[in-house]
Amino acid sequence: QLRLVESGGDLVQPGGSLTLSCVASGMTLDWYAIGWFRQAPGKMREAIGCIADNGHWTALGDSVRGRFAMSRDDAKNTAYLQMNSLKAEDTGIYYCAADGRTSGTCYQQDHHYNYWGLGTQVTVST
Repeated sequence: QLRLVESGGDLVQPGGSLTLSCVASGMTLDWYAIGWFRQAPGKMREAIGCIADNGHWTALGDSVRGRFAMSRDDAKNTAYLQMNSLKAEDTGIYYCAADGRTSGTCYQQDHHYNYWGLGTQVTVST
């Protein structure tokens, strides 16, 4: 059973940066595409982007493209979400998720993901 734990969430000022980590345990991460999602208070969960199992394919949502980037270090069983130029509307709980049924690409739709972390809070505010 794959278990995912996110960390790195914090309170940050607008324009600041954060890097979130998603650490996997129980199974090796390199079989899985990783998706990142967030949910703001009172809003539906939103896809941020995803990175394929081989790390060579990524996709980012329109609201974060150019500001966020994803990477993975399978030797550390960890995926990362680098967030720059943060805005107040980036506030929310951030989740990573794993898709073990897709290889060489990834999807941003949450129904592809069968393992989820519990999330980490990111607050962008003065």
